[in-house]
Amino acid sequence: MKIAIIGSGMSGLACANRLAQAGMAPTVFDKGRGIGGRMATRRADGGFQFDHGAQMIPCDSAGFQALLDEARASGHVADWNTGDGASHAVGTPGMTALAKSLATDLDLRQATEITSVTSSAAGWDLTADQPLGTFDRVVCTAPVPQTITLVGRALTEPLDHVTYAPSLTLMVALNRRIDAPATQTNPTDALAWIAHDSTKPGRKTQNCWVARASAEWSVAHLELSKDEIAALMLDIFLAHHGLAATDVAYATAHRWRFALVTQPLGQAFVKSPDGTLYAGGDWCLGPHIEHAWQSGTAIAEYILRAA
Repeated sequence: MKIAIIGSGMSGLACANRLAQAGMAPTVFDKGRGIGGRMATRRADGGFQFDHGAQMIPCDSAGFQALLDEARASGHVADWNTGDGASHAVGTPGMTALAKSLATDLDLRQATEITSVTSSAAGWDLTADQPLGTFDRVVCTAPVPQTITLVGRALTEPLDHVTYAPSLTLMVALNRRIDAPATQTNPTDALAWIAHDSTKPGRKTQNCWVARASAEWSVAHLELSKDEIAALMLDIFLAHHGLAATDVAYATAHRWRFALVTQPLGQAFVKSPDGTLYAGGDWCLGPHIEHAWQSGTAIAEYILRAA
């Protein structure tokens, strides 16, 4: 059985990994150069490193806990002590590490943006900048707007009631130490989160920080250029910590249009009536990495039961 998976975030990798464990050989396509989706790690000149997407890995289920325990044992996950008595699971040496552990030995096709998924007598034809072949099963794990565009017409349920909040993110490297907590929640009206990223286990650099704008601020400034976003957020960050522009060694911004699911679908996945096309992601169950894993795993288990 030929299986194509669109998207190499947690949902797509969880699905592909489970299918591979069962002896299948899915092909994973992603438009980006890296894997992991919002489990993202940015590296920059100067040796700077930032987890500019998901900051930690919450867990509430036994199945996902088993995955995290296995990843801890292999060195891909460690516990981040934030200094306030709390400990959080994070990827190490970056958040992409958990994704990379799931992607081992998978057939990954990066920098391949799927532009059409078309039904034919033989199955589903995938096209990027050229035809990619015909597949018996297709799993789409893209955000809802892209999923609707690619495969929405073939699914049994509409997805347009699923909603997201965007997130604008600032990455800052300082050239001096500052006295500030490892994490700050809602430190200003504009910022929802600040993290001293370098305090996470396995990080080599010492003064890298990540700030995430509030949903309201992100919506209001979403269409600015990344340079404009970085400049505005940097001013807020510096003012909050009493810093000057000369204290900054590096700064840039990232725009996450579909960062946090605010209204999930309410079920693990959707499919076509004939059970050959599937769609899932964190947008099915909730905003966390665990929700994405649950969705992708549920799709894989359904495919395996039906095989």
